[in-house]
Amino acid sequence: MYNALMFEPINPNDRKDAEISASSKNYWQDVYSRLKKDPLAVLGFIVIVLVLFMAVFGPMLSKYEYDEQDYMVSNEFPSLEHLFGTDLFGRDIFVRVLYGARISLAVGFIASIISLSIGVIYGGISGFYGGNTDNIMMRIVDVIYSVPAMIYVILLMVVVGPGLTSIFITLGISYWAPMARIVRAEVMRLKNEEFVLAAKVLGASSRRILLRHLIPNAMGPILVTLTFSIPGAIFTEAFLSFVGLGVNAPMASWGVLCNDAIGTLINYFSRLLRFQ
Repeated sequence: MYNALMFEPINPNDRKDAEISASSKNYWQDVYSRLKKDPLAVLGFIVIVLVLFMAVFGPMLSKYEYDEQDYMVSNEFPSLEHLFGTDLFGRDIFVRVLYGARISLAVGFIASIISLSIGVIYGGISGFYGGNTDNIMMRIVDVIYSVPAMIYVILLMVVVGPGLTSIFITLGISYWAPMARIVRAEVMRLKNEEFVLAAKVLGASSRRILLRHLIPNAMGPILVTLTFSIPGAIFTEAFLSFVGLGVNAPMASWGVLCNDAIGTLINYFSRLLRFQ
C-alpha cells in the first residue's frame, strides 16, 4: 500500500521555511560576488583601474605635452619637475610613458576585440555545424598555427605599412586562431545539452541557438582567452615599435620608449666609464 500522506498539501507554515531566501544571480553578479571575496583579486583590479586612469587622464593633467621639445633641459635626471627625467630632445619622459600606456593599452584592447569577434564567429560556426564544415575550417586554422604568428604580423606590417591603424588591423586578424579553437571546443561540448534540444524543438533557428544560447554559455573560457590575448597584443606592439614597424614619430609607445632608452643608456655608461 502506498502512503496517502505523501500527497497531502504542504502546511502553510512549512512553506515559508522551504522558500529560497536568496535571489538568483546573473553571470556578472556572480563574478562580482566572487571578486570581492578575494583580496588579491580586488587589489589587482584596483591596480588595473589606476593604470587605465593614468593612461587616459594622466597626459591631460600634466602641463607638458608628450611631443613638447626643450633642448635646454635635455637628458635631465629625475626631479620634482620631471619625475622620470627628460630625453635627448628635452621631452618629459613621465608624460611619454603615460601616453605610451594609452597607445599600448588601446592596441591590446582593440586588437583583442577584433580577434574575439573573428574567433568567436569562426569557431562557433565550425563547432556547431561539424562534419566536413568543421574539418575544412579547422585545417585552415592548423595551417595558420604551423607558421609563427610573429611572421604573419611582420609581413602584414611590411605590406600595410607602419601606423596605429595598421597595428590594430594586423594584430586583430593575426591572433584569432586560439580564440576560434577555444570557442569550437566549447560549442561542440554544449550543442548536445538539453537546453539546445529544447530550443530546436521550439523552432529556434541555428543562428539564434548559436548566438543566444551556445556562445553566452561559453563566455567563461572566452573571457579567460581574451585576458591572455591582451598582454600578448601589447607585447607584440611594443616589439614592432621597438624595431621600427610600429607607431610613427613623435608618437610614443612602450616599444618606442625602450628603443629611445637604449641610446641614452649607452651614452650614460660610456661617460661613466670614461670618467673612471
